[in-house]
Amino acid sequence: MLGILARTMVRAGMVKPSGLVKPVSVTRIAGRYLAHQEGLPKLPVPPLQQTCERYLTALTPIVDPEELNHTRQLLEEFQKPGGVGDRLQKGLEQRAKKMENWLSDWWLQTAYLDYRMPVVIHSSPGVVLPRTEFSDRQGQMRYAAKLIAGVLDFKSMIDNETLPVEYLGGKSLCMNQYYQVLSSCRIPGTKRDNVVNYALDKRPPTHITVVHNFQFFVLDVYNSDGTPLTVDQIYIQLEKIWNSSLQSNKEPIGILTSNHRNSWGKAYNNLIKDKTNKESVRAIQKSIFTVCLDAPMPRASDDMYRTRAGVQMLHGGGSRWNSGNRWFDKTLQFIIGEDGTCGLIYEHAPAEGPPIVSLIDHVVEYMKSSEMVRTPMVPLRMPQKLRFNITPEIKKDIEEAKQNMNIMVHDLDMKVSVFSHFGKDFPKSQKMSPDAFIQVALQLAYYRIYKHCCPTYESASLRMFRLGRTDTIRSTSIDSAKFVKAMDDPARHNTEKVALLDKAVKAHRAYTDMAIRGQAIDRHLLGLKLQAIEDLAALPEIFMDTSYAVAMHFNLSTSQVPAKTDCVMCFGPVVPDGYGVCYNPMDAHINFAVSAFNSCQDTNATRLAQALEDAMLDMKTLLEQTPKAKL
Repeated sequence: MLGILARTMVRAGMVKPSGLVKPVSVTRIAGRYLAHQEGLPKLPVPPLQQTCERYLTALTPIVDPEELNHTRQLLEEFQKPGGVGDRLQKGLEQRAKKMENWLSDWWLQTAYLDYRMPVVIHSSPGVVLPRTEFSDRQGQMRYAAKLIAGVLDFKSMIDNETLPVEYLGGKSLCMNQYYQVLSSCRIPGTKRDNVVNYALDKRPPTHITVVHNFQFFVLDVYNSDGTPLTVDQIYIQLEKIWNSSLQSNKEPIGILTSNHRNSWGKAYNNLIKDKTNKESVRAIQKSIFTVCLDAPMPRASDDMYRTRAGVQMLHGGGSRWNSGNRWFDKTLQFIIGEDGTCGLIYEHAPAEGPPIVSLIDHVVEYMKSSEMVRTPMVPLRMPQKLRFNITPEIKKDIEEAKQNMNIMVHDLDMKVSVFSHFGKDFPKSQKMSPDAFIQVALQLAYYRIYKHCCPTYESASLRMFRLGRTDTIRSTSIDSAKFVKAMDDPARHNTEKVALLDKAVKAHRAYTDMAIRGQAIDRHLLGLKLQAIEDLAALPEIFMDTSYAVAMHFNLSTSQVPAKTDCVMCFGPVVPDGYGVCYNPMDAHINFAVSAFNSCQDTNATRLAQALEDAMLDMKTLLEQTPKAKL
């Protein structure tokens, strides 16, 4: 369950992606990164009483009064001086004194590495880049060559520690995640996974992996003198890879990485018994990143194109298409389809969305200016094809992974759309936070369909703190519940509805501020729970309570991932009867990705996307038609 609630992403929505600052001359400032990190405050442990009070407030709109009363009594007992809560709180405070971040190790384990569902759909987010017009392999490889050069350009800023520090509300942010996304990979285990970062090796990797027609290649992207290959040289190497992988009857070894983690852990141990296989797998794991040169998908109509591209990034379309053309454990995989469908998928354990989006913004900008330059022809080493010995047992594992992948593909219900009526410009003109406006619209959309409010997760960035990851903004508030119930009530006057909308938006804004300052409730409750497990004490009753189960069942799992690039991130729901909603608000339009599962009769991604569009328009109309009362 804990793993599930984590999986949502990203940024409280106020972090500006880093600008494209190119260092004039790159001089490595020893320890500059570390000095910056050490200047950051440590993540606080909020006061126990404050969290208990805020927890009750968060429960009010989502549990019935009887349950709430029962929980209130449990919480009173829990926080008595010298009681269970008091003991656990002291344990947490001790842990916070000793550690750089009391939460980060626990979070990595419970949210990701202990989570045993497939990373595909359930954990790894995909990103759809703006549609690109090319329809042949030359166009595909030119694009891929520029993209690779752009990522290497970004990598030079990481290597030289010249990445511009990001700020939020005048405070500098933790930059650690940027150092985790390249040259890293998740390694499967039969009970728990781990993540390895090869960038920290004495001799960091100098190759990427390229996969085409399910065949993997090692491509060295640096010359012997340490300079990166030019776009032109990369293009030539990609052409060699393409020509060496024309046969399409190969076993899709990469599809193994899409299986349930325990099954993949067993298959992995079996796969690497063979020395050749072990070396090939290690080469993929150690690579800086992976590039997937995908086969074209069947043509989709213009209004279906974005949705099709979204699922292509998330799962590859199934075993008949590109799902085997991946290594899903790799932190960063760029996907470039022969039909112009481009984007990426990333394994979520090392980082949230913002560093990924900053990298994308940089690469997209770089690609605009990067033209193919004819370079003097230095003979380049042939990219090395990775060999795999497929035993009958491995073949059986591949077939099982194919079947499971196809079931997941059929079960994912996805809708990617562009809301073109307005962007963040309209809420701003009303002096409202665009993120809060969208979240309240989402509450209204959900309420109109289901006639009740549900637990809603939005990610808040904790990067103001050293090694900070995320906490939860609980978007369903007492104020949002009052507004959504009043909105369609003909007995209420518009001025009253506007006042309620204004309060709901302000409540969301206040919770967001509280969360990014380390004062939200979810990670603190998780910490108390894990502290109890660590102390080998019985689990306190507040965690066995129905209210707790309800509160942690996020029917709406949402994330704002703002980018300069006109892209959209997408991810799957975190509960079987829930939705995943991700959005990128641009100035004059908003990109939305909504997901659900077909196996749930009660959810429908297109219906929620439409209800969200209607809610946004109705809220705009309400504000425009109502003279604003003196609030």
